[in-house]
Amino acid sequence: MESVKISVVSPIYGCKECLFELYDRLVKTVSPISDNFEIIFVNDACPQGSWERIVMLCARDERVKGINLSRNFGQHYAITAGLDHAKGEWVVVMDCDLQDRPEEISKLYNKVVEGYDIVFARRTERKDGWFKRFGSYAFNRILEYFTDTKHDNSIANFGIYARKVVETINRYREHSRDFLLFAQMVGFKKTEIDIDHAARAYGKSSYSLKKLIHLAIDSIISHSNKPLRLSIQLGFLIAFASLLYAGWLVIRYFFYHTPAEGWTSLMVSMFFMFGLLFAIIGITGLYIGKIFDEVKRRPLYIIQETINL
Repeated sequence: MESVKISVVSPIYGCKECLFELYDRLVKTVSPISDNFEIIFVNDACPQGSWERIVMLCARDERVKGINLSRNFGQHYAITAGLDHAKGEWVVVMDCDLQDRPEEISKLYNKVVEGYDIVFARRTERKDGWFKRFGSYAFNRILEYFTDTKHDNSIANFGIYARKVVETINRYREHSRDFLLFAQMVGFKKTEIDIDHAARAYGKSSYSLKKLIHLAIDSIISHSNKPLRLSIQLGFLIAFASLLYAGWLVIRYFFYHTPAEGWTSLMVSMFFMFGLLFAIIGITGLYIGKIFDEVKRRPLYIIQETINL
């Protein structure tokens, strides 16, 4: 049996209306590259009933593979499920809302065959609302600072990845999932190309500000110990400042006969230190919680049903 040339992995949530159009456009785009392709739709417990449409597409075309997760695990877990089952020599990861235009896959493939292992799609003009753009910008800047890595705000999951890249990413089995961060961490020969980004025609983004903050904290704690190092540096800085202040109080007392202030300065410094200590304990607790999650070794996702796999 001839090996699969291209796999397209798309997590499905909240975009029931666009699935048929997504399928048609994918077939028209990928078929000129190779007839031997597969489209893997991973239903992340979409409440709209997307699975029924995926079943219809799988019945129409056996190249369409369906994975139905038992509950909502999240976008990056759904991508992981798709990557675990993808067989293609090249794997395309894209969202289902058609903001990642299927027609751009041709550009990605033409670039990757020049000798690259990863080609990221760079959105030259994002067609998102200001809130999502601002949230994405803030997320990437915070992630850059705490993980000491570079993150382009115009690059998301959309891209094409060589088989060896996918196999390497699949070896990352920690529970804190961030596909793009993994793709940047594994190395290999990578580049970016400009693509057209479409406006969202169906549904709305599931990433609220709360979810973005949670994802940022999760990614930072999982991939960097910089918050712990910063808390140590802050502790030494405060200790050094307190020594300087104590020396100044001694000088004022003996040379200027000025008594040290009592109740107000004492209470303010106590509340400040207690607040700081609780914050540091909380950061440490997050790291311990991550260790607890990992040692349980629970599955990253649970599959309820598959079709054509």
